Amino acid sequence: MNETPQENETLIIHLKNPWVAGGLAWLVPGLGHYYQGRLFKAVLFAVCIIPTFLFGMYLGSSREIGFARNVYCSWREGDKRWFFVPQLCVGAAAIPAIAQSYLDKPFWNGAMSPPALPKSRQGQGQPTLDEIILKLGGRFELGTLFTLVAGLMNLLVIFDAIDGPILSRKETPEELQQNSNSG
Repeated sequence: MNETPQENETLIIHLKNPWVAGGLAWLVPGLGHYYQGRLFKAVLFAVCIIPTFLFGMYLGSSREIGFARNVYCSWREGDKRWFFVPQLCVGAAAIPAIAQSYLDKPFWNGAMSPPALPKSRQGQGQPTLDEIILKLGGRFELGTLFTLVAGLMNLLVIFDAIDGPILSRKETPEELQQNSNSG
């Protein structure tokens, strides 16, 4: 059988360090692809993920209770915030929540800080989770969903930055015929 060189060639794409690209993709959505020179994907991912996360943060905000109260890190007894794990996949935008979780007195009007536990509320001025949910209504859950989805989308972006694009090779006419007969 005579094969043309095109049918037998393997396409090799040389990407820069995949672990650096993955770290950059975690830090800022699209930055890992920009580092690798894949500009279209970099812009696409940044334009899709960053506004989704910011809109979710906006939904979890009000003047009375602070900014992005639906994005917080807490592993306290009675308040384990598992939703923060995928939110953290969005990178730098979620890091203030980690800092706020270690502070006794939150900064930025309590932005991204864990709510006060009902029993330990005396004199702190921070609202409890029930008060935040009551104030925001359905916006708390919807904002949490937006930020969670943005984090999960960025997780896929991180994997793409580390592993590169999925390529398919061109099938020969014999392989196409064999695949159609076997189905």
